[in-house]
Amino acid sequence: MSTRIWVERAADGSWEGHSDEGAVVTFGKGEGLFSPGDLLKIALAGCAATSSQFAVEHTLGEGKGAKVVVSAQYDAEDDAFLSFDEQVSVDASDAELSQEDADKLADRVKRHIDKACTIKHTLIRETPVRMSVTVRQ
Repeated sequence: MSTRIWVERAADGSWEGHSDEGAVVTFGKGEGLFSPGDLLKIALAGCAATSSQFAVEHTLGEGKGAKVVVSAQYDAEDDAFLSFDEQVSVDASDAELSQEDADKLADRVKRHIDKACTIKHTLIRETPVRMSVTVRQ
C-alpha cells in the first residue's frame, strides 16, 4: 500500500510536502529551495542509495553507503526531462578490497538497484498520470 502524500502552500510562499507518517519536505522556487524537478532527481538518487545499502553494508560494514549523484538533460521547449544520469560511488578505501572484490561489489550494487529501485523502474516505463481538479465552494 502506498503512503498518502499531499502538498500545501506555506505562509512564506514555499510549499510543503507531507506524508501520513509525519514526514515533511519544503520545496518551491527560489534560493535555498528544491524544485519539484530536484525532488524527482532526489527520489531517483535516494532509491538507488537505499536499494544498494544492503550490498554495501554487507561488504564494508554497517553504516556505510553509496553516494549517488543524479543529473538530468532537460528540454525547456517541452518542459520535460529527456534523460537522467546516475553516478553511484562507493568509498571502499578503508576496506583494502582487491580489484576482483571491488568489481564484485560494483556488480552487486548495480544488481540491487536494478532489482529494487521502484523510482528507476517507474521512470524507465511510460507511466500514466491521472489528474482531477476539484474547486470547493
